[in-house]
Amino acid sequence: MTDLTSLTLAAALDGMEKKQFSSVELTEAFIGAIDKANLHLNAYVVTTPDLARARAKQSDAKRAAGKAGPLEGAPLGIKDLFCTEGVRTTACSGVLGDFTPTYESTVTENLFRDGALMLGKLNMDEFAMGSSNETSKFGAVVSPWRRGNEEAKLTPGGSSGGSASAVSADLCLGATATDTGGSIRQPAAFTGTVGIKPTYGRCSRWGIVAFASSLDQAGPIAKTVEDSAILLQSMAGHDPKDSTSLPVETPNFRAACQRSIKGMTIGVPEEYRVDGMPPEIEALWQQGIEWAKDAGATIKPISLKHTKYALPTYYIVAPAEASSNLARYDGMRYGARVAGKDLNSVYENTRASGFGKEVQRRILIGTYVLSAGYYDAYYLRAQKVRQRIAQDFRDAFESVDAILTPATPSAAFALGEKSADPVAMYLNDIFTVTANLAGLPGLALPAATDANGLPLGLQVIGKALDEESVFAVSAALEKAANFRAKPAKWWA
Repeated sequence: MTDLTSLTLAAALDGMEKKQFSSVELTEAFIGAIDKANLHLNAYVVTTPDLARARAKQSDAKRAAGKAGPLEGAPLGIKDLFCTEGVRTTACSGVLGDFTPTYESTVTENLFRDGALMLGKLNMDEFAMGSSNETSKFGAVVSPWRRGNEEAKLTPGGSSGGSASAVSADLCLGATATDTGGSIRQPAAFTGTVGIKPTYGRCSRWGIVAFASSLDQAGPIAKTVEDSAILLQSMAGHDPKDSTSLPVETPNFRAACQRSIKGMTIGVPEEYRVDGMPPEIEALWQQGIEWAKDAGATIKPISLKHTKYALPTYYIVAPAEASSNLARYDGMRYGARVAGKDLNSVYENTRASGFGKEVQRRILIGTYVLSAGYYDAYYLRAQKVRQRIAQDFRDAFESVDAILTPATPSAAFALGEKSADPVAMYLNDIFTVTANLAGLPGLALPAATDANGLPLGLQVIGKALDEESVFAVSAALEKAANFRAKPAKWWA
């Protein structure tokens, strides 16, 4: 039998339906793989094997009774930002201690409703703040990929590094993730996986630990474009518990992957050519354009003229919202508490010891830009620029159906290479933050490897609520790229 852990989600669901193997067998295979790999990759911060086995038995019984859901028996990993009832959820921060929710996030509830089961909670940058998964309280995640013959440990990207590493290393069929400025798409591009950030409001944020409320959006990381469509189908949906959740029907995303892109117009923004971009990223972008042409699409140069302001805008808006959201962690109601001589010192001690350096940095930036003397100069101006960026996209989408760009400005880098320079780290988000600021869907897919054998990705951005076009274009590019590279299992 084929190694069950190497199957795509679609193939695994098909195999269970055809009774080639059971959910229990599939789940045991993943539990065994995690036991071997996690010591080396640090992708999971909590494993739930007993819970997974129990759910797998239930799934097999439901399937036998003809009551299987769309994801029946599929073992998934859950990012530690999603509240899971009865299972520790800490956003990989010390300030939450051993917080164990008594409720389920809407997204995970939707997945479990459709039959998925949880293998455990996945590592991430603390409070989703980071681009390399080095800010986690539980230590850095290691990518399963290696650079040539080097043994240097590489980043899987961030903040959803555990999700990307686990999917890439075959430690789950797929994983939940979140994207505030690129935290689904950048890790996907770094690890040869597929990640989609859907339209803002497509997935409920209820029960997901907040970073920047106007930017955060849940989505999946998976092995293929089709797998990501299957997962998003279950994750999405209107939720009255979230005031930003959009009251719209969820289309058939999987069917959209089969659509022809013949006759579609795809925009190519000149502003995404940045100084110092490696020639191989430019070459891949040009190759992607040729693949789209070969599939019958028309390519149109477009201008997104405010793109150069996107990164500074993001790093004002996101920390401002973070400083507000993270004010609730004071050691009083839940999470860790550090004693002090009075109430103020308890607050100060708890937050000083509970928050890591990167989170503290962003809280300070956010508090600064929201302060009375600087609110107009920074935060208000950033919000105005954000509207200009969104308008650029609206203008472009009057004449194009989707936009094609690189996913990241480089391949994965080694752990520690950029952690001493926050600005260099922030530049990893240069191609992804625009979609968050404008609330648009964006998907990263693997399309080539660099000279060291590391994955490189393309990004497809679509109109608001038009994930179907994003999936159609991405599936066409995936077919043309025929990306088959996998990391060598050096930990086995």
